[in-house]
Amino acid sequence: MSDQTQAQSPSYRPLPDRVVVVGAGMAGVQTAVALREQGFQGAVVLIGAEPHQPYDRPPLSKAVLLGKAEGSAFDVDFEALDIDLRLGSEALGVRPGDHELDTAAGPVPYDVLVVATGAEPIRLPGAEGVPGVHLLRTLDDAERLRPVLARQHDIVVVGAGWIGAEFATAAREAGCAVTVVEAADRPLAGALPAEVAAPMAAWYADSGATLRTGARVERIEPGAVVLDDGSRVPADAVVVGIGARPATAWIAGSGIELGAHREILADDHLRTSLPDVYAVGDCASFPSGRYEERLLVHHWDNALQGPRTVALNIVGQTPAAYDPVPYFWSEQFGRFVQYVGHHAPGDTLLWRGDPAGASWSVCWLREDRLVALLAVGRPRDLAQGRRLIEAGAAMDPELLADPSRPLKGATA
Repeated sequence: MSDQTQAQSPSYRPLPDRVVVVGAGMAGVQTAVALREQGFQGAVVLIGAEPHQPYDRPPLSKAVLLGKAEGSAFDVDFEALDIDLRLGSEALGVRPGDHELDTAAGPVPYDVLVVATGAEPIRLPGAEGVPGVHLLRTLDDAERLRPVLARQHDIVVVGAGWIGAEFATAAREAGCAVTVVEAADRPLAGALPAEVAAPMAAWYADSGATLRTGARVERIEPGAVVLDDGSRVPADAVVVGIGARPATAWIAGSGIELGAHREILADDHLRTSLPDVYAVGDCASFPSGRYEERLLVHHWDNALQGPRTVALNIVGQTPAAYDPVPYFWSEQFGRFVQYVGHHAPGDTLLWRGDPAGASWSVCWLREDRLVALLAVGRPRDLAQGRRLIEAGAAMDPELLADPSRPLKGATA
């Protein structure tokens, strides 16, 4: 097609000269890399709030925390890819009328902006500024906690979610006395139904950690956590892991539409409500045709997959709607836990194996289709389940419940 023909085509959109990606975590880095992989030759600016080289977060609660690794920087040669990496520059706002991003280092003009600012930990009210209280989200957090573990302190973990369990695992490995306090009646209350989470509660005692459920924190004092029943739990250090929320406060007033959880409401191609602005990763939700609802996925795999869709859109291709099968994993108390898909309260739950044993799985069916699977020590179930969910395969419940039968042999 000639330049003149392209210019007359109503669907033709010239390539942008300059793409600015704000957020230098997995989603931001992968977006910048994907643009180059798709042949984009314009300027790519990658802006990160932290001063460190961009790094991967999962090792922070494992190898980095335990001193087995100094860091987890991405193996990306930004200079060779001609990516203008700007670190230590916090985003402050967006002015869409001027096509400018405001940062702590000054305004940055863009033709296309990609928001990949991720999520930030929810803080425990009243705990800010109290000595010995920690979060675990950043490399600096992990480095502050490393000597705490090395001194084998008495540690209280607030929250028995994924990050709380992973930190408790590392603290026990380091030889610390660990008490986990959870306001709900079970671990992972926000992620899994009671019957699935129940066997996981025993993992804490098996590892030598104490789990106290139905335990709300009244206040934190030097050397102790005081619960709402008046009891005091000794604590040389406190680690708060009560969840995360999209890091979007900085875009207030920009016109970018937000959802109930303060996440950016992206469409099925990860475009925001503003022209020339995309959102990807933990900070954005997207409509899933597969699950017929909007999904907000705070996991590594979503931050890895979404950038390809964004890059294809920017370079002028029309990718398929972004509709992944969500996936994540967690290593806790000597067990490898994997989850794939998305389940709802009305879905039918089926067990594969004995939850008191070392390996088992749980499947969720919607009518006869497999929509989600949790695997504990059964990686083959996970791999086969993921393919069956992607294919929308119909399953035979009786065959599916037989743990000796491969999942792929349980189709209807």
